[in-house]
Amino acid sequence: MIDFIYETDFRLANEDRISRWITDSIKSEGFKEGDITYVFCNDDYLYQINVEYLNHHTYTDIISFDYKLGKTLHGEIYISVDRVKDNAKRYNVEFYNELCRVMIHGILHYCGYKDKSENEIELMREKEDYYLSVLEIL
Repeated sequence: MIDFIYETDFRLANEDRISRWITDSIKSEGFKEGDITYVFCNDDYLYQINVEYLNHHTYTDIISFDYKLGKTLHGEIYISVDRVKDNAKRYNVEFYNELCRVMIHGILHYCGYKDKSENEIELMREKEDYYLSVLEIL
């Protein structure tokens, strides 16, 4: 089950559509959907999580905690709406597009994709682009 929690004024426009898209993406990667929670928050909220749990003193757009059990995905994905807005402006893309990219990015990490090396980043970006194109069709 996919849950959405809001620690800010932001709200997803269509939770059902997004949930179906995430579920379909998980299945497409050969995994099962378990309990996945998205927490939408502001920069300060996510910064505190970054410091407390990861000992990183930086702002970020996403932090994911992976509780996968075998092929069943479980986890918590925290997204800073502030960071996503800034990144959308920086990359000259629509906010909704950048938000969905970040949302699927967390899922792709749960599926085993990394983004440390240039090759990993390229593959991650290809997967993100593919799933964003599928969302446009829905």
